[in-house]
Amino acid sequence: MTIQEREQKALDAYLRLIRGKGASVANLARRKTLLERALPQLSGQTADGLAYREVIDEALLHTPREDWPFFLAVTREYYYFWVDDFKAIAALNSSDGFVMEAAAAYVRNEESFKQIWKRLDDEKFGVAEMWPLKAYKAALREAGAEKSVMETREKLVKLLLIDLREVEDKNGKTYRVAVDALQPLFVMKETRYLFLAVVREFYYFWIGDPDAASHILLE
Repeated sequence: MTIQEREQKALDAYLRLIRGKGASVANLARRKTLLERALPQLSGQTADGLAYREVIDEALLHTPREDWPFFLAVTREYYYFWVDDFKAIAALNSSDGFVMEAAAAYVRNEESFKQIWKRLDDEKFGVAEMWPLKAYKAALREAGAEKSVMETREKLVKLLLIDLREVEDKNGKTYRVAVDALQPLFVMKETRYLFLAVVREFYYFWIGDPDAASHILLE
């Protein structure tokens, strides 16, 4: 399949902006290569988030896991160019929201992931890490979550908290980078979707949003 005019124009505009932010030739080439995995399948699709997500999810399955973090970051950024959301593009640009370098992916085999999962029970977390987690658990309990649901979500959050320990700036960009780096750990799509649902909920507790509990969705 070939890349159609709408997708090509969006690609050209995206790469032009990234080039203006100082991206190297190699960096631009990698972005272009990753996006070209999905752009032909976007041809004729309705310009909305659901159609886009379905195409990206399918392309992700055919992308090497070590490329997942950068692929996810790049496709997330490209989306705003694809739907002509100029306000979102301007907001990303003014807030330094574009990811200029890829995060290192966590690519491990199934056995090592099981070991990591088991070790989470013994991992020690500081007060600053536990505060948002305890608030999240309390909100889950208030929403009627069963014990098994809470335990699974707690472990998924702990997995993320370990990766967030090195974060200096507590903002949406650094949070997304950490989430993207962890996604290659999840072989099954259903488990990855659960992880994404959990980290979307937990984000509001992590930043201390007083209305964080309103983002709990037990589905």
